[in-house]
Amino acid sequence: MKTEDRSSAGGAEGSDIMDMPLEVLVVPVSDVDRAKDYYATLGWRLDADRSVDGFRLVQFTPPGSGCSVQFGTGLTDAPSGSARGLMLTVTDIEAVRDSLVRRGADVGEVYHCAAGAACRFKDGDGLYERVAGPAPDHTSYSSYLSFSDPDGNGWIIQEVTARLPGRVDPEHTSFRSAHDLADAMIRASVAHGEHEKRIGKADPDWPAWYASYMVAEQTGAELPR
Repeated sequence: MKTEDRSSAGGAEGSDIMDMPLEVLVVPVSDVDRAKDYYATLGWRLDADRSVDGFRLVQFTPPGSGCSVQFGTGLTDAPSGSARGLMLTVTDIEAVRDSLVRRGADVGEVYHCAAGAACRFKDGDGLYERVAGPAPDHTSYSSYLSFSDPDGNGWIIQEVTARLPGRVDPEHTSFRSAHDLADAMIRASVAHGEHEKRIGKADPDWPAWYASYMVAEQTGAELPR
């Protein structure tokens, strides 16, 4: 495990802050087998199903996620269905919705907020008003999809195609799937086409330009032109 000096990260100056990836979220359910069937329907990977002396732990991991979810018997005292605002991110929200529908999942329609981003947590007036369809131009962080498991635990899917500055370490950029990598390459290709129009000739260093664009997009840095 790597230790880094991050004196500007809100702690004491010169303090060591160790890497601390989020590993597991516990989701409270009333019927473990029903929940297991449901999350399997979503296409999530089953990692574990273990029981001992009345205790049971089931773990699933969403595709491409570094964090898993656990539920079972004896894991939490929280009321079943009380988890809210559990957020997943995708690069193509409409394709993900189509995939979930084909799997038989009961999911809502894609929406964006009339103003701000508060509507992702509830539907209503003012700041909470939802507008049908993805955000104009699919602006990153602005399109959502909501669904609940059989107990009512609330999940939100958010479309993220370009991270805000500081959200991703530029030394550790990665893509969660071949589909995400392909989408990033397509966006880089379109941007590179505009770049070649500006310079008035073919760019022989396009592989390096693509790489710079894709890393900058993911880390929220200024995009090359």
